[in-house]
This record gives sequence, C-alpha cells and structure tokens, in this order.
Amino acid sequence: MVSKNEVETVKLQKALAQTGLASRREIERWIAEGRVQVNGQTAALGARVSSVDQVKVDDRLVTISCGAEHRRVLVYNKPEGEVCSRKDNEGRPTVFDRLPKLKGERWINIGRLDINTSGLLLFTSDGELANRLMHPSYQIEREYAVRVMGEVTTEMTERLFKGVTLEDGPARFTDIVDSGGDGINHWFHVVIMEGRNREVRRLWESQGVKVSRLKRVRYGNVILSSRVKVGAWEELPQREVDELARQVGLSVKPVPTHSKQGKTDLQRQQRKHTHTTKPRKKKPAGPQR
Repeated sequence: MVSKNEVETVKLQKALAQTGLASRREIERWIAEGRVQVNGQTAALGARVSSVDQVKVDDRLVTISCGAEHRRVLVYNKPEGEVCSRKDNEGRPTVFDRLPKLKGERWINIGRLDINTSGLLLFTSDGELANRLMHPSYQIEREYAVRVMGEVTTEMTERLFKGVTLEDGPARFTDIVDSGGDGINHWFHVVIMEGRNREVRRLWESQGVKVSRLKRVRYGNVILSSRVKVGAWEELPQREVDELARQVGLSVKPVPTHSKQGKTDLQRQQRKHTHTTKPRKKKPAGPQR
C-alpha cells in the first residue's frame, strides 16, 4: 500500500473545490456540518488528503486529483440542440461530447446555456475558478445577442434597465444596445451579471415580447471569436486565462504546453467531431456590434 508520505497531499477543502462541486467556503461549511468523510471517518476542517484517499460527500464518492498546478480553459461555441450535462436521459447530444479528453482531470462547465441557446460556453480544469466565475458576488458580465419578436418600446427597455420582479426575485439588464433589424424581429445586445435559469428570456417575456433567438457572445473578458465555428472549441492562451483568474481574485497558474504529438492529437479530435457532426440547417447570423 502506498504511504501518504510518498504522495502529495493538499487540504481537503481545496481538493474538493478543485473538482468543481462548490466553492471552498461552501465546502468548509459542509465539513463543519459533518457531510464529508475521508476513508470512512467524518472529516475535520484542515485535514489533508491525497489521490489515494477515499473521499465521500453525502455518501457519494468523489474522485480527488491532487497537485494540479496548471489551469486550462476552453472556449466552446455551443450549437442549439445540445444540453449542458454530462449525460442526458433522453439521449440528446451534450456539450461534453466534442471536448478533448483529459487524463486524471475533468472539464467543468462555467455556467450553463439552455438547449435552445447557442454561443459561448467556457470550460476549465480548475473547479475553484469555475465556482468564482459563476458566483454572483464577483459580478462577472455575460453578454448576449438576442432577437426579439414583437414591438419593443423605449418604456420597455427603461424598465428592463431599472429592474423588474421575476418569480425568483428582482432582475435587470446592466446594458441594452439596439443592434437593428427589420419587421417584427429586432436584435439587441444585453448584459446581465448573474446566470439564473433562462434569465434573459424571462426578462424580455416580462414585457410581453418573445425571444426568437439567443446567443451568448461574451463571458467576462472572453469574447466569442469568429475563429471558433459552431460545435468547435479553442483553448485560451496564458494571457487570457490569467485575466480571467485575476477578475475573481485568484493567483495565476501556468497553462500547460502541448508537445508536437499532443497538438496533433488535439487537432485529430477536432477533425473527428467535425466530420461526425450531422449538418445543421444554416441560420442567418445576428448583426455585429
């Protein structure tokens, strides 16, 4: 049996935060409430664990990966029709199907998009970064291009900017920009600071109009590039990953470099998913800002 002295250990709350289960502060509360076990014993705050330990949260086994000193972030251009879960009971395609494989780690999605929403979705190997970028206290902007069906008046946009009450509390757009359009369909670019379920759609519906198309184009400092085609992904470089981390008060970590063979393998995975993807009916793109 491997001795704990022979493997790297980290604090339990840090190791669990890295899995993307919750923030470190939330996990500390779980430990204090006795919901976390290590090797069959109720864990104490400050306990250290390694990859050879058996860790359970609410009796559910959690795979621990210690010592990850790097950070990876992917930009994925989600098509309509994919769900933001690892598996779907109805057999629908998921956003994880086309991502590159990780060894000893897993991709964690930063926020979600509903099945009928397309555009920018971020994934990371760093659970703590994911949790902070999603937490409302960090006020990370999410920008959407939205096509609205129906007449939109100045009074409507003023109400949406000042705030309206939805079934789960007050909500508002922090920015609304008219992006043009013809007839009953009109495009806007809007910004929200939270990621509540269907929040953009529900805000517009509160004014009696309907969202006919919705695409996320920005998350924090990351803008969806035209290089990233629908259903494709791109790994962020060190500079952009560091900017994301600084926005939520995290220290920087190196983005791993890939060998020539590693780059070839990633390109092969990209081509494989591109070739196996069923062609989708092409839709006109929204107006550019």
